[in-house]
Amino acid sequence: MREIISGGNELVAMGAIDAGCMFYGGYPITPSSDIMHEMSVMLPGRGGTFIQMEDEISGIASSLGASMSGVKAMTGSSGPGISLKAEQIGLGYMAEVPLVIANVMRLGPSTGMPTRVGQSDVSFSKHPTHGDYKSIAVAPGTLEETYTETVRAFNLAERFMQPVFLLMDETIGHMYGKAMIPDLEDIQKTIITRKKFDGDPKDYKPYGVKIDEPAVLNPFFTGYKNHITGLHHGPIGFPTEDAKEGEFLIDRLFTKVEAHMDEISKNEELNLEGADIAIIAYGSASLAVKEAFREMEEKGGIGKKVGLFRPITLWPSPEKELARLGKNFKKVLMIELNKGQYLEEVERILERKVEFMGRANGRTISPLEIIEKLKSM
Repeated sequence: MREIISGGNELVAMGAIDAGCMFYGGYPITPSSDIMHEMSVMLPGRGGTFIQMEDEISGIASSLGASMSGVKAMTGSSGPGISLKAEQIGLGYMAEVPLVIANVMRLGPSTGMPTRVGQSDVSFSKHPTHGDYKSIAVAPGTLEETYTETVRAFNLAERFMQPVFLLMDETIGHMYGKAMIPDLEDIQKTIITRKKFDGDPKDYKPYGVKIDEPAVLNPFFTGYKNHITGLHHGPIGFPTEDAKEGEFLIDRLFTKVEAHMDEISKNEELNLEGADIAIIAYGSASLAVKEAFREMEEKGGIGKKVGLFRPITLWPSPEKELARLGKNFKKVLMIELNKGQYLEEVERILERKVEFMGRANGRTISPLEIIEKLKSM
């Protein structure tokens, strides 16, 4: 393990570099700009390319283009910038172009509070553009995870050939302290790179794969004919209006993710065995819950045992794990820094109403407030 003193956004950049990222295209926006700054310093020294574009749209467009050429690519922003990227995100899903998108959340809608914390893009990260597809979004909850989940986001993007969201919040991004991260040698053993077709170019059919498999896109300029389009397309990528081919394509965009949940789903469970109340929280809100646990332990408890379920993969949501939680606990408390964006998903899976504690004013929820809420339950 390596001991490092750094901030969350800086560790994202470090994780991206260690995962093999060689291109970053973006545009500055609070509170994600530190990622751009670090990438602008680190990438050129590794033989990579950093470019600040004229706006958020061209930032993701250049990153998609770099990925099509065969390199691992990344872009990033915060809520308003992600909204501007929506059309190009759709191209990434439809054409199956791997890309990591860092979203350091603040408040919204519109410009919101740029310098304050929020978890206001959780619902948006499930459906960040129009149409039918299955998104993948991971949410670090510690400094260490800003690094390790960045690496995992790149692995997921390359494995499933689509955009993957690294869903941070301002507190996680701007947190600064000591982190213990894996040695580079150990990280390199886990790195995934996209598959390539090495047969006769005449037999190359990038989208001619099974329903539970992603496309096999060879890099541009390597002797294989690529047809990249946002239109419905058949096995070679050429546009089609054939009903059967069109339905198979969309079904595959779902199935290639849903059939491999064991590779995608990840969560943390803390003190749940024998607990009276289960809390569900993610990102920086989960840190407040853990601090509340320490406070309760120091003060002899509150007469109830409380556990934490923290989804690290937010989308696709861990349905099996949440359903099991609903069966085992009569009392469930959802805590998040919005008006209940993940609450809707939890209640859908549990098929009942649960207690909710949310905030959307740019301020965190304190451990003492959480303890008082638990006492009232």
